[in-house]
This record gives sequence, structure tokens and C-alpha cells, in this order.
Amino acid sequence: MPTPVSSIRNIGPAMETAFHAAGFNSAEDLRAAGPDAAYKALLQSGHRPHFIAFYALVMGMQGRPWNDCQGKEKEELRARFDSLVSTTKATPKSDIARELDALGIRIDAPLSPSDKK
Repeated sequence: MPTPVSSIRNIGPAMETAFHAAGFNSAEDLRAAGPDAAYKALLQSGHRPHFIAFYALVMGMQGRPWNDCQGKEKEELRARFDSLVSTTKATPKSDIARELDALGIRIDAPLSPSDKK
């Protein structure tokens, strides 16, 4: 029987749902892909880029707490994250979409080109 994605340290129910949407249905699937490929698939499935989510995933796959990343290691992870985001067709959200997200209102329809910045 496959192990739940949320069995990986630092991955809670919301991220587990996001990884399911990206095609990862078990912890084994996620581990086999590795953190960079898994996060790239997450972005390609429409998940919004978020650096803390990326480094929490990396730390979790190493069995470490999410806040264990510091200094040079964090800088290197930031460079990896920036590279993943820049090479992925993740659609950045407009300012209004980010504000609505902060209020808990989701926009599922694509934004018009004039909304994007």
C-alpha cells in the first residue's frame, strides 16, 4: 500500500492535495521524482510559486524541520527555486488576485493580459 504524501515531514493536507493535483499520489512517487522535479510539476499544475513551500519540501525530504535551512544552504536553495520558477510556465498572479487570495477568495478563471504585471 502506498504511503501518503503527507507522511513526508513538513507536508500537510493542503500541500498533499496540491501534490495529488500535480500527479503525485504517494510519498514514494514524490521521493522518486526528487524535490526539484516535484516542485516543478507542482508549478506546472498551477500552484503559485512560494519559496518557503519549496525549501520546506527539500528539508522534509531530508527528514529535517522546515526552519532548519539557513545561511549558504538557504541561498543555494533560493537560486534553485528561482531557476525552477523562471523555467516553468507558472502564471504570476496580479496584485488584485494576490489580495483576493489573502482574503480567502479564490479566482479560478485565467486572468486577462491586462491584469498581469
